[in-house]
Amino acid sequence: MANDHYFSATPESAARPRQIRVTLAGRTLELTTAAGVFSPDGIDRGTGVLLQNVPAPAVAGDVLDVGCGWGPLAITMALQSPDAHVWGVDVNERVLELARTNAAAAGADNVTVGLPAEIPADRTFATIWSNPPIRVGKDELHDILRTWIPRLAVGGDAWLVVSKDLGGDSLQRWLQQMLADGFTVTRATTGKGFRVIHVHRTA
Repeated sequence: MANDHYFSATPESAARPRQIRVTLAGRTLELTTAAGVFSPDGIDRGTGVLLQNVPAPAVAGDVLDVGCGWGPLAITMALQSPDAHVWGVDVNERVLELARTNAAAAGADNVTVGLPAEIPADRTFATIWSNPPIRVGKDELHDILRTWIPRLAVGGDAWLVVSKDLGGDSLQRWLQQMLADGFTVTRATTGKGFRVIHVHRTA
C-alpha cells in the first residue's frame, strides 16, 4: 500500500477522482477531488472557519493561497476579487492539477497555481490566505511560513487558520518573533477549536 500524505510531492496511490458539490463565494460548484489529497470529501473545518471569518481579499494586484490543495481558498479569492491575480502554491502535483481543473470549472480564470519554484520571485502579495499543513512537522511548517509571509506587500494582510490543539497559540508567538519589526500578529478570532491568526505588514 502506498504511504501517501497530502503533502507528498507525487502521490503513489490511484487518484480515484470524485465529484463534490461545495459553495464558495456564494456560488454552488461541482468540483473534483481525488485520493491522496487533503480533505477530498469537501471543505474541511479549518478552511470553513477561515472563510467565515476573513474579509474579502484585495480587489487588485497579486494575492496568494499557501497550500492551495484542490483549490477552495484560491477559487474563493478569485471569485471575490475578479480583478486580482490569484496565485496558489502547493508541493503535491496531484492537487495542483485538481486546482487548475477546479478553477476552470468555477470560471476563475484569474488563478495560477504551481510549485513554490514556479511562483515568480519578484511577486509580493496584498493578501495571503492559508490553512497551512501543520502535519508536515514544525520545522518544515516554519520554513513554509518563513518563505511566504515576509512576501506580504506593505499594507498587506495574511490570514492563517490553525487548530488550537495543534499549536495555534505557539505558532502565533513564533510568527511575531520571526517577523519582528514591520509586522503585527494578532488572533483575529477563535471558532470550532481553530485560531484565525492575522498578520499585517506595516512597513
